[in-house]
Amino acid sequence: MIQLHDKKFVPFISAKEIDSAIAKMAQEVAEDLDEEIPLFVGVLNGAFMVVSDFMKHYPKNCEISFVKMASYEGMSTTHEVKKLIGINQDLSGRTVVIIEDIVDTGNTLVELKEMFEAQNVKELKIATLFLKPEAYKKDIKIDYIGIEIPNKFIVGFGLDYDGLGRNIPEIYQLAD
Repeated sequence: MIQLHDKKFVPFISAKEIDSAIAKMAQEVAEDLDEEIPLFVGVLNGAFMVVSDFMKHYPKNCEISFVKMASYEGMSTTHEVKKLIGINQDLSGRTVVIIEDIVDTGNTLVELKEMFEAQNVKELKIATLFLKPEAYKKDIKIDYIGIEIPNKFIVGFGLDYDGLGRNIPEIYQLAD
């Protein structure tokens, strides 16, 4: 068990399970995109560890960039997504793969989809390490899913609770 601020968290998903899920996603993307050179877009802050490991497993040529979005305060979503840092290059005709750490409500994905479609991308795909199917109610297709999880608050592997826990190599969930 670990404590972050005023909350206790218990072990949930091991580092080995995370690595296997990321390796599988990277292989699926590589097979789907064939000889295409995609632009992978990591969503900061949370996805930095996912993107790093994904890139280590991706066997083909690619490019990487990041956007920084925010929609959480504490343990709950604000339901308002704020674009903080964007991409400053021409994406017309490019295949873009958004790499997320977690998709729950999908509010960030709606904002990202609009942002990239406005830039005339050839194809937009979405990969997420974690998906909370109970919480996700949007109609945007998620092309690559590492692990489906229950609608519980988790920390570790880039995910935080008020700034703490991102550096933990496993996933912990809020203790009951």
